Amino acid sequence: MDLEDPPAIIIKALRGESMKSLRLVQKKDHNRLFDVWQTAVAATHHFLSENDASEIADMVKNQYIPHAELLVTVNDNDTPTAFIGMTDNTIDALFVHDDNRGQGIGGNIIRHMQNQFERLMLDVNEGNPGARAFYEKHGFKMTGRSEMDDQGRPYPLIHMAWER
Repeated sequence: MDLEDPPAIIIKALRGESMKSLRLVQKKDHNRLFDVWQTAVAATHHFLSENDASEIADMVKNQYIPHAELLVTVNDNDTPTAFIGMTDNTIDALFVHDDNRGQGIGGNIIRHMQNQFERLMLDVNEGNPGARAFYEKHGFKMTGRSEMDDQGRPYPLIHMAWER
């Protein structure tokens, strides 16, 4: 991502004042963000087969993180604790490091995005009921369901949306 000319979605998300620790991803963050992803998935995605988990991990590490337009939350040492990836008003990814779960970081990110947009959409794995409950707690409602994930794997998705 060219940090000299960040996309409009990133500019919009950074305008709010509610998240002082939210910043654009930097290349130095990539390894840590993969660690954030791995710990979050290990804690919440027990439904994935070992083979699928390995394939997805490879894609996340080598394709998604290095090329996605991400916002990260950081601690006082500027170490990423969570990240969010969005396309327009759709949340593509939200992962919080397992060591930081339950501290309100994910909720803060969602509230920040809700302050920036009139409507947010996302998909959540049906096999991750904790994530679905998290989004419902933040006002998201189910709008549909798919039998397969975006890659055609047999992991049903719940489509959800939030509107102001």
